Amino acid sequence: MIRLASGSSTRAFLLREAGIEFIQEAIDFDEDAIIASSPKNFVYQATLGKYEVNLKEFGFEDYPLLVADTVVTAQGQILRKARCTDDAKNILMTQSGNITSIVTCMIYHSKEKKIIDISQTDYIFDEFDLDDLEDYLQSGEWRGKAGACMVEGFCKQYIKEVRGFESTAMGLNTEVLKAFI
Repeated sequence: MIRLASGSSTRAFLLREAGIEFIQEAIDFDEDAIIASSPKNFVYQATLGKYEVNLKEFGFEDYPLLVADTVVTAQGQILRKARCTDDAKNILMTQSGNITSIVTCMIYHSKEKKIIDISQTDYIFDEFDLDDLEDYLQSGEWRGKAGACMVEGFCKQYIKEVRGFESTAMGLNTEVLKAFI
């Protein structure tokens, strides 16, 4: 049993699919103050911030602690969570017809070990159909998603090529996690 220090339903889904038992509770961390020069640096700083506040609150003695964060990047830009529909549209148009990289960092800390992993999955997307994009924007499913991107949802039909694990793109590299726990 581990403690997933994340409110993400997608990360919870990934753990269930991987057969990893967990409880889910988290203390929020404000990522807005992070200044980073690269996506990997940003996602590491965000994960480390989450780790520190959740370690202070929960420790790792009762249950191993697992925290993660994900960032999306395309055309040299770090694409954070969209704040509104217009922001989501601009972020998604940056990805349309381009290579989009999804970088996930996780920290797993138990009594026996501490693992820090940064994984990346690259997607080459076709151009998004503007009517489909508008439907996706109106659905609100993009809310709370790094880069407003859902490779398991809206973006799936536009994938031309994938390099890496889908779990990384969904927010938690369960392949790496399972190898260590």
